[in-house]
Amino acid sequence: MIQSVHEFKNVFFIGIAGVGMSAIAQWLVADGKNVSGSDRYFLPNEFNDTKEKLEAEGIKCFLQNGQGITADTELVVVSTAIEDTVPEVQKSKQLNIPIIKRSELLALIAKSKRTIAVGGTSGKSTTSAMLFQIMEEAGWQPGIISGAGLVSIIKQGKIGNAKYGNGEWLIIEADESDGSIVQYHPEVGLLLNIDKDHQEIDELMQIFGIFKNNTKGLFVVNQSNALAKQLSANIKNDFSTDALSNAGYIAGDFKQDGMQVHFSINNHPFCINTVGKHNMENALAAISVAHQLGIDYKVAAIALEQYEGIYRRHQLLGKKNGVTVIDDYAHNPAKCAASILACQPLGTKVIAWFQPHGYGPTRFLRADFVKEIAAALRDQDEIWMSEIFYAGGTAVKDISANDLINDIKALGKNAFFVEDRNLFLQQARPHLTEGSVLLLMGARDPGLETFSKALFELL
Repeated sequence: MIQSVHEFKNVFFIGIAGVGMSAIAQWLVADGKNVSGSDRYFLPNEFNDTKEKLEAEGIKCFLQNGQGITADTELVVVSTAIEDTVPEVQKSKQLNIPIIKRSELLALIAKSKRTIAVGGTSGKSTTSAMLFQIMEEAGWQPGIISGAGLVSIIKQGKIGNAKYGNGEWLIIEADESDGSIVQYHPEVGLLLNIDKDHQEIDELMQIFGIFKNNTKGLFVVNQSNALAKQLSANIKNDFSTDALSNAGYIAGDFKQDGMQVHFSINNHPFCINTVGKHNMENALAAISVAHQLGIDYKVAAIALEQYEGIYRRHQLLGKKNGVTVIDDYAHNPAKCAASILACQPLGTKVIAWFQPHGYGPTRFLRADFVKEIAAALRDQDEIWMSEIFYAGGTAVKDISANDLINDIKALGKNAFFVEDRNLFLQQARPHLTEGSVLLLMGARDPGLETFSKALFELL
């Protein structure tokens, strides 16, 4: 079995269009590897933006029919979504080519650099991007392998979820949803929060406990999160939004002014072009790590003033007919609630639309979705849902988004179900009054970007 990124030259990705796969593929080609891959979304004579951008980086893209795998292929990488029955997996086995999962390859890459692993059930992509911005401003030339596209990199015509970096540091997202976080042994570990998401709390605590134990150097924890706090290694390394905390880094003086937030950290002022207290907390996490690595507060402040955000994280689509439209990746209870709260200062009321993904996850989190969303809604706010996104497979369809809506209605909140999302605007239009905010939330569904932009055009 391959033990190092230096042991192979020719690598093939099955499912390369996935955000996690494409990020690693781009990093490896910049590292001098011969990278190729296939995806079920690559269809004959059909334009695919991801395919085009990968090919522009020098990555060869194929139909998912096996033709891209040859005797010269030294390593095949699969995502968790790729099953053994896929013909390319079968061909790889016939040719005795080693097959590893995406997370295993990321762990090998992490071993080759001074790695900062960002963990937690919320905020990983944003915090990673903020830390990357700070380290770039400091001249450290860091690399990043992210779960979302950074706007600053997207503007260069790239996918935006990876940059090689010529420096010694690499920032990665450590994903707990598939348990792969336990494979990383970073120099710096950052734990943002622990909230019920894909697993039960006991399981999450065990996974993040291993993450802590695997961290070889600095381990930084959010003292404001009750569960994360239990895994603290040294409170003076940690951060908090609680002024009474003994953590080494304290944020306060929060103020949101339109699409901009102001706050201070240890009496140093900061300003970022984003919304929500949760983004102050993300910035606090990034700054606390950067400062302990030797980057001055002033450098961090300059960097964050220039921060342009990440794709589909409170992304402002625009304002039309008096309605401000925000597109967001929120998809678990805590994220949906935080997203609604962050939009409330922007208008007279928030009309939030959400498409849950996966029947199993929705069933598992039903009570939490109802509790968190209902608590976030003001009397004038509304929550709308369309039917659960189904990506295929053998899921038991014994729950509907309408079940969540009925539960929220029973709590006295304004809640509406429109099964077909293409009918949402038609039904919600009378509710979209002057000064309101339309918040669109959802994840995993590759059609959400097109849906959100089309809806804005029709508004």
